[in-house]
Amino acid sequence: MFKRAFFHGLAASVLAAIVGIIYNRIYFFATEADFSKVLNIGSITGISVMVCMLATFIYFGLATWLKKTGEIVFNLLFSIISFACVMIPISISLPLSIKTPELFPGLAVPMVFFPALAWYTLKPLFTGSNR
Repeated sequence: MFKRAFFHGLAASVLAAIVGIIYNRIYFFATEADFSKVLNIGSITGISVMVCMLATFIYFGLATWLKKTGEIVFNLLFSIISFACVMIPISISLPLSIKTPELFPGLAVPMVFFPALAWYTLKPLFTGSNR
């Protein structure tokens, strides 16, 4: 079961990173606001991998500990934590050298939800039954 959860987290992290990088480029071309000193390809990939792999371990723990309700509890926690993490890009102080810092939440807030969306999107591929 851990192997399946691990590959689910790995696939979700890759998907979240790819979507985040694509969104970063689209946002740059749409607004011409360059936040590459704060949020670049490496940081997008690193955060996506970190969040999805942490979610993997929490999911496996909850699914093992709470047999029947583990997945429901995990989904609820992941959604609540994702919404709570919206405050991070809103409250961050950017360096003074960054032009148009008011546009940063427009880039970073949607990215907060990419790991959870990738997890939920790929979940049917990694379930053991056809529910």
